[in-house]
Amino acid sequence: MNEYPLPSHFLEAMKQQLGESDLNLFLQALQQPAPVSIRLNPSKGMPAPAASEPVGWSPHAFLLQSRPSFTLDPYFHAGAYYVQEASSGFLNHVLNQLELPEAPLALDLCAAPGGKSTLISSFLGEKGLLLANEVIKSRNQVLKENTIKWGLGNTVITQNDPAHFAQLSNSFDFVLVDAPCSGEGLFRKDPQSIQEWSPENVHLCQGRQSRILQEAAALPKPEGYLIYSTCTYNSLENEENIRSLVANFGYKPVEIPIDPAWGISQSACETERGAYPVYRFYPHRVPGEGLFMAVLQRPPSEDYRKPAKMGKDFRHPHLQRLPGKIRNHPSFPTLDLAENYAYYQYSNHLFALPARWVAWFETIATRMNVQYFGVELGDWARDTFLPGPAWALSLLPKPSYAVEELTTEETIRYLKKEPITLSKADRGWVLVNYKGLGMGWVKNLGNRSNNYYPKEWRIRMD
Repeated sequence: MNEYPLPSHFLEAMKQQLGESDLNLFLQALQQPAPVSIRLNPSKGMPAPAASEPVGWSPHAFLLQSRPSFTLDPYFHAGAYYVQEASSGFLNHVLNQLELPEAPLALDLCAAPGGKSTLISSFLGEKGLLLANEVIKSRNQVLKENTIKWGLGNTVITQNDPAHFAQLSNSFDFVLVDAPCSGEGLFRKDPQSIQEWSPENVHLCQGRQSRILQEAAALPKPEGYLIYSTCTYNSLENEENIRSLVANFGYKPVEIPIDPAWGISQSACETERGAYPVYRFYPHRVPGEGLFMAVLQRPPSEDYRKPAKMGKDFRHPHLQRLPGKIRNHPSFPTLDLAENYAYYQYSNHLFALPARWVAWFETIATRMNVQYFGVELGDWARDTFLPGPAWALSLLPKPSYAVEELTTEETIRYLKKEPITLSKADRGWVLVNYKGLGMGWVKNLGNRSNNYYPKEWRIRMD
């Protein structure tokens, strides 16, 4: 049962949108517990949960029969899955329908907390690069943690206002704008959002969304894509923004094929250029929360110019690209640096990034406020290298280090940052695993060990 009554203005708008009988089914669904679903990280090989149901439009997503204690599940902390409501996973189906190059460059403009960013990261795999942006500092930190645990190393995180991206216009193969909204689609999941809803807030959100879209519209390459989504139902935050995009930028419609069995509602947004397909998720029709999504394609342009790339003359006040010969330097004996990666040093932090994206990353680094990129391998402390948690959680190899497989109970103690005993391991740095997945580092001292799990990530639950 919802804690707060639904606002009358909202009920009237939903009645007009759904009709009397469908509105009753919608309201009944809001009284039911919210479904629980997760999306597996295909790169980390966790098996599908027992007694779960697959989500039709998202092949790695599963509906759970009940909500477990994710906090006490080592798989969760290893980045083997992301707790994401099912409707959001529709993005996976959308991306698979687009005509994209072999190695796409993508932008998630409003990325925190990272659900759709980690989905895009898996879609891009080893070939693509994602720029995930979040302007709010505290939310940016959450995005960073989730990206690190996902572990693919194909993401650059920035903290910029959308207006700052004007210098990267005509750059991306696709841009996702998952815009902040009035949250009508989350009323069941987050009853507090009901109390915060008002017609005035809907108009405020629409103005914010319109500004973001005005900045985002120039960012895809000609014939690139813009994906717009909200977790709300009203046409002001949804169709009106689509009409504005079409009127001001001439975007073309993109229809996404859907299976009728999925229960997704497809309708037409009428614009001055014709009908544009849009997609809504209602909780009485799908096993997920409320969502709106539309896909548009930027028209061709004769004056398309790529942004300048930095290349060999890269200069940054704090970030240094390390030369290739560093791989043979005696100070790097334990890194086993791969040839297809480029390496950077920021202060005493060492990072790895796929070499194919060097020019683009250096373009971004000189123009944007970069918060994280690739995989942070670790830190220098005087002449000693300290392996970092991001490297442990990543897919990058670590063959020079001893590995200790922990039990579930040992892993929970490790994640609580409690001491653990590694009686079989040699002294020195040890990578601790849970069911083959890297969790972090321990410095084995023989009769005791130092737990290097990040303090800010530790489990606080008993």
